Amino acid sequence: MNFTKTILPNGLRLITVPMKDNPSVTVLVMVEAGSKYESKNINGLSHFLEHMVFKGTPRRPKATDISRELDGLGAQYNAFTGQEYTGYYAKVAAQQLDKALDIVSDLYLNPMFPVEEIEREKGVIVEEIRMYQDMPHRDVHDVLSALIHGDQPAGWSIAGTEDHVRSFTREQLITYRSEHYVSQATTVVVAGSFDESTIQTQVEKLFGSLSVSAKKGKDKVIEKQDVPRFVIKHKETDQAHVAIGVRSFSLFDPRIPVMNVMMTVLGKGMSSRLFSKMRDQLGICYYVNAGHDTYTDHGNVVLAAGVDVSRLGEAVKGIMEECIRLKTEPVGEAELEKAKNYMIGTTMLELETSEARSEFVGSQEILKGKVQTLEESIAKIRAVTSSDIQKLAQEIFVDQHLNMAMVGNVKDDSAFKSDFTFAAK
Repeated sequence: MNFTKTILPNGLRLITVPMKDNPSVTVLVMVEAGSKYESKNINGLSHFLEHMVFKGTPRRPKATDISRELDGLGAQYNAFTGQEYTGYYAKVAAQQLDKALDIVSDLYLNPMFPVEEIEREKGVIVEEIRMYQDMPHRDVHDVLSALIHGDQPAGWSIAGTEDHVRSFTREQLITYRSEHYVSQATTVVVAGSFDESTIQTQVEKLFGSLSVSAKKGKDKVIEKQDVPRFVIKHKETDQAHVAIGVRSFSLFDPRIPVMNVMMTVLGKGMSSRLFSKMRDQLGICYYVNAGHDTYTDHGNVVLAAGVDVSRLGEAVKGIMEECIRLKTEPVGEAELEKAKNYMIGTTMLELETSEARSEFVGSQEILKGKVQTLEESIAKIRAVTSSDIQKLAQEIFVDQHLNMAMVGNVKDDSAFKSDFTFAAK
């Protein structure tokens, strides 16, 4: 995958990813602004701002003006907010690139934040928060983050609380945006079919007015844990949703490829260890997975499943046994090769579209300041050995970094307490 990175005179980063003969093009603007850049009293403001960007500009005064114009292009468009970045994108037919660039840049640069729209959007976001809380398989991850990281940005919900959302003011939005939506913190990605000879000039002209002020930073995550911890959020559900989390390391750590291969062996795909044990052997769940959430200054391994409450102890025991097995038994060569091929194959399939390629390079640039090519990623995956995995498992799967969150009709810890450990039995 070829790409070109250019730093424009105002400090904005432009990454172009040409895809010849591709019928579409994606414009993605990403900024270093997310929930980890917030203080407690404005938790959720990054996400609120993301919503408000679509509520009007001087050239497009109403939200319907924006949506009607994008719909008129046949565009796929949206925005997203995470802990460390916010993104805005539009994917259109290649011949509509100029219009898409104009619209996305206008939204990013010129939001008006009408007071009446702010008040109206508060109701929308409160319902979004409630919607996610009514989805226990999703809510359990927020409960786990709060357990692991406590009362600091890494432990707060990205959407904030209902009380926070209802308190936000136009002045807070303007101040936060001025502190973070600046040229040095912004990356524009154009991926797909476009004229490579003119795209830089277009972007430079459209984003030339972006503020060159200094970027406000964020506090470093505080890591502190000595004993295993768990929390139960009682909810009348038919399933208990379990998320087991282990502290790990940041995305700059050289062990990232080893971790990714280990997570694939453990819980990626229908032949992974957790899927085989929990679904095929025990018939205990519909979904089970393993992943590694990485950020600029911390990371978490997360293993999750939804199970019948009556089989909760069996589920926890099964998950812990597979982690212990990685510590005590080397992964066989055939299984290791399968995991590597799975990772490489799924990544290549995922990168078939222009929007996927834009996010692939944009997220790396915004977080790391450097893009690792697909070829480099594949080489690092291929280099992982069975002994690398066993060593990492022994370092990561330790009780002093162990956490578990549950959401469901769970009364106490009697069903799983004895098996909540990485100690081999």
